[in-house]
Amino acid sequence: MAASESSFAVRVAAGPLVLDGGLATELERRGFDLGSHLWSARLLHDDPSAILDVHRAFVAAGAELVTAASYQASFDGFHRAGMGARHAGALMTRSIELARAAEPRYVAASIGPYGATRADGSEYTGVYVESMSLAALREFHRRRLDVFAAATPDVLAAETIPAAAEAEAILAEVQHMGQPAWLSLTIQVDPEGHARTRHGEDAADVFAMAADVDAVVAVGVNCSEPGDVPAGIVAARRSGKPILVYPNSGERWDGRSRRWRGRPTEFEDEVPTWIALGARGVGGCCRVGPDAIAKIADRIGAPPTSGCTQRP
Repeated sequence: MAASESSFAVRVAAGPLVLDGGLATELERRGFDLGSHLWSARLLHDDPSAILDVHRAFVAAGAELVTAASYQASFDGFHRAGMGARHAGALMTRSIELARAAEPRYVAASIGPYGATRADGSEYTGVYVESMSLAALREFHRRRLDVFAAATPDVLAAETIPAAAEAEAILAEVQHMGQPAWLSLTIQVDPEGHARTRHGEDAADVFAMAADVDAVVAVGVNCSEPGDVPAGIVAARRSGKPILVYPNSGERWDGRSRRWRGRPTEFEDEVPTWIALGARGVGGCCRVGPDAIAKIADRIGAPPTSGCTQRP
């Protein structure tokens, strides 16, 4: 079956789909210390039941899709924690199993950027692409993509991607694999109102790179400010793919001090506008918990039951 014919691809094209929220920050809200470089991936080893509980909370709130606790999971990261490759692979597989156990309609394997493994906030700058070759980026992502694909999630979710070079590397890998995937950028809006990657490239140009990649069944923006979402949707249209949006709460992560700054924004009332602009899936990222997802689900309403494949 072609990626574009998968159950998830058909569902997201029909829209609107309710996504989940920020797993790690919900775990922190519940009292778990995620201060290590593994972030939420540490609990895949130390307390998997805590991850399952949060997944279930998002499903109970109305999320049709649950994103696995794999954003910061990598062979390099687990190696730094003293774990061998076999153990690391088993923990990555466990992330998909835990998400599936929460019984959502769909499970996404979260594929975070290389910068996430550095635990220094560089996923919000993409500066590392300046010293890494395309081949090195492809190799980094290939090893764990192979593990996640073998665990059979419904979709591979490459998310919080901050730079065109990393997007190019991921697109090349998922095209080779042929399994359903989405590409989601972390963006900011320039003074002219255009969406740009965190590394500074025109986001529309990056989204256009996904247009002819059959494995990519959706694109989107995440880990961005709610106010930047409309510009992100406009940029994402260049791909011709269904669009997903799942912003942060409006607070900003300070990688140096390792803390969130600013005040949260309630963006649920913006959801109908985002859908009208073309979003086919809406959820939240960091600091967006189950209560907010329940409000999003309320704004979206009941999911369609037909097999409509109309795209924005």
